[in-house]
Amino acid sequence: MGRPARAPRVVVASDSFKGSLTSLEVGDAVRLGLLDVAPHAEVVVVPVADGGEGTVAAALAAGWHAVPVAVHGPTGLSVTATVAVRDGREDLAPIPVAEQGLIPIVALVEMADVCGLGRLPDAVPAPLTASSRGLGEAIHAALDLGAAEVIVGVGGSASTDGGAGMLAVLGARLLDASGVDLPDGGAALTRLTHLDLSGLDPRLAHTSIALAADVDSPLLGPTGAAAVFAPQKGATPAEVDLLEAALTHWADTVESRPDVPISTNRSLQGQEGGVPRVTYWSMGGRMPGAGAAGGVGFALMAVLGAHRRSGIDLVLDLVGLDAALTGADLVITGEGSLDAQTLTGKAVRGVATRATAHGIPVVAVCGRLALDDADLTTLGLSAAYPLSDLEPDPERSMADAARLLRHTGKRIARDWLSHPPG
Repeated sequence: MGRPARAPRVVVASDSFKGSLTSLEVGDAVRLGLLDVAPHAEVVVVPVADGGEGTVAAALAAGWHAVPVAVHGPTGLSVTATVAVRDGREDLAPIPVAEQGLIPIVALVEMADVCGLGRLPDAVPAPLTASSRGLGEAIHAALDLGAAEVIVGVGGSASTDGGAGMLAVLGARLLDASGVDLPDGGAALTRLTHLDLSGLDPRLAHTSIALAADVDSPLLGPTGAAAVFAPQKGATPAEVDLLEAALTHWADTVESRPDVPISTNRSLQGQEGGVPRVTYWSMGGRMPGAGAAGGVGFALMAVLGAHRRSGIDLVLDLVGLDAALTGADLVITGEGSLDAQTLTGKAVRGVATRATAHGIPVVAVCGRLALDDADLTTLGLSAAYPLSDLEPDPERSMADAARLLRHTGKRIARDWLSHPPG
């Protein structure tokens, strides 16, 4: 149909293909395929994530700084994780307490990177003993960097401890009947007798904390952290029941305290006199998102006063997707599997929503497609290109995903870039 009157502009903003390619690798493979057919095209790759795995990588690709931190993984082994930092300083070493707060610093930590399923030694689940302790260490490192705001990306967690391990690192004490600190893990919460929050790091009261999560699950019940997510972390039905009982006791203990210090946290302060607009504590385990990351959402909101934001919206803001969409003729998004979960607010839906608001057509690449045409229309997608069309064997498709995505990029270029844009 002839060469376009001007070079078409294409934005590739795909989530990772978990177990196969990172978001950036997916984008690069599609970009190469587009340029094979349309070498004149302008192709911009914007790595994205939904607040879970790949969130820090997306921030780094957008120009944030990487700060390595030593933390404990879900089973207590030492690992090196990354805190992503955005500020105006060249030197990202910890700064003196007296100087903290003088420079606006935003820090991003990712639970999957710190103590997620990918950090389990030999991928052996530890549903009863895995801990969120490493997340607390990463948040502490962010405070040492002088962060005025800490964004906590959850998803891909290995633990179901209600965020108890995280709080312990930040100064809380969880004691049994003998006054001894509880060991790590959700199962130990059944022995909790006393919760002492007096030692919480005082810097938390002056730090805005954001929970980046698209999970609406409460802490407890049939749609809660134990019932829905613990089986994905290796828990048997009996262990799920044990974890549910432990989290119930944990929530009762937290909610029974009159001194939960959320009113001092800037995340919840209102516009007049520093009075909180809402008391999350009074909602307890019923808070939407409290069940995120094995109950870490509960601890962040109920005890630390975090405010919850859509994970994908937060990531799309921090990577500057809206600016990248300016002048675009086509947007390509994607993830490993387009399925029912995609309809509930994952990266594909977030990207498509923003692109269609700009009047830009959107197509998706994926490893497998489990949605019908009506579902694609609901998502705002004009078409989907599954790699299973090229390689039906899932293992071979994952192993050869980069080549298959490049081939798919060629197909998309032929379908969408062979006529003038607009």
